[in-house]
Amino acid sequence: MKVLVGVAVAVIAVITVSALTLASVLLIDGKAQAVTGTDGGGGLRGVPAEFRPWILKADAACPEAEMTPALLASQLWAESKFKTSRKEATSGAGAQGPAQFIPGTWATWGVDADGNGEASPWDIGDAVMAQGRMMCSLLKQAKASGYGGDPRALALAGYNAGWGAVEQYRGVPPKSFARGETYGYVVEILADLPRFQGPGLLEVSGSGTGPDALRKASTRAGTPYSWGGGGPEGPSTGFCDGVNGYLDGKCSASITVGFDCSSLVQYAYWPKTKLPRVAAEQYGATSDRAVPRDALKPGDLLFWSHGGQGSIYHVAMYAGDGNVLHAPRTGRVIELQPLDRAMPQGDYFGATRP
Repeated sequence: MKVLVGVAVAVIAVITVSALTLASVLLIDGKAQAVTGTDGGGGLRGVPAEFRPWILKADAACPEAEMTPALLASQLWAESKFKTSRKEATSGAGAQGPAQFIPGTWATWGVDADGNGEASPWDIGDAVMAQGRMMCSLLKQAKASGYGGDPRALALAGYNAGWGAVEQYRGVPPKSFARGETYGYVVEILADLPRFQGPGLLEVSGSGTGPDALRKASTRAGTPYSWGGGGPEGPSTGFCDGVNGYLDGKCSASITVGFDCSSLVQYAYWPKTKLPRVAAEQYGATSDRAVPRDALKPGDLLFWSHGGQGSIYHVAMYAGDGNVLHAPRTGRVIELQPLDRAMPQGDYFGATRP
C-alpha cells in the first residue's frame, strides 16, 4: 500500500525548461519512455480545492507504484482543464465530464463515489474515482504486457485510444495514428507532471473567512501567473496591455492559463466575500478594516503601491509566520514568500481584513 507524504509548502520554485525536459517523453523505435524528476509522488499542487481530496483518494486506492496524484492531476488537466460544466466539458466525440468518459466506458467504470444517489461523469468525485480505477487497471495491464516503455505512457495511451490500439502497436501508437492525438496526449501529460507535483497544501490553522480563503488559494500553488487571467471560477488566459503580460518580448499572458495577483484573491474569497477584480478596488472595498502590520492574521490582504491608493499595483494574502501567498509577476507561479521579499519594502502600502 502506498504512503502519502504530506509536506508543508516551502518556497515553490518556478518550473524550468530543464525540469520539463526531464519529464518529457522520449520516443525510441515508436515506443514511449519517460524520464522523470519527482518528489516521491506524495505531493500535489496547482489543482482546484474541490478536486484535491478525490485525486488523493483515487491515488491511495491504487496499489500500483506508478500511480501518483500528479499523474491523475496532469491527466485531468489534459482532458478538461478541470472544467465541470456541460458546455465546457463535453467533447465533439461525446466524452463527458472532467475525466472525459464516453457513455460506454462510463458504464464500466462509473460508480456513485460521492454518495449523492447517482453515478454521474459530471460529479467530480464520481469522475475522478472512475478515472483512478481505470488508470490503475491500465497500469497493471501495461506492466503485464511485456511491451517496452514507461507503463504510465502505455496506460495513458490505453485511456485515450483504448487498450486495443496499444496492443496493435505493442506500445504507444505513433504520430501517424489518429492524426497524432494519442501520441500528443501522452507527451503532454508526462511533460506537465512537474507542474502538479508537491509540495502539498499550506497548513492553515483556524477557521473563518480569512483562513478558509487562504486554504482555497493555497490549492492553486504552482499555477502560472497570467496578467488579466483568472477569476471567481478559476484560472484562465489573460491579455497584454502594451506594458504588462509580456515575457521575452512576447505576449505570454494570452497563452498562459493562470491568475494574476488580484484574481487569485478574488477567487480565494468568492463567493462568501465578493471582492472586486483589481487590487486598487480590493483595497477600496476593504480599507475600512485596516490592519496594523504587527496584527496580521492568515487571509489578510497586503497591498503595495507606487504612491497612494490610486497607484496600488499588487496584492497578496498573509499566510502566517511572516510569509505571504501571492501571484508575483509574469514568468512566475503562485508561491509562498517572506513578506519582506515579496515586493520592494518601500512600496508596502498597508493591509486590510475582508
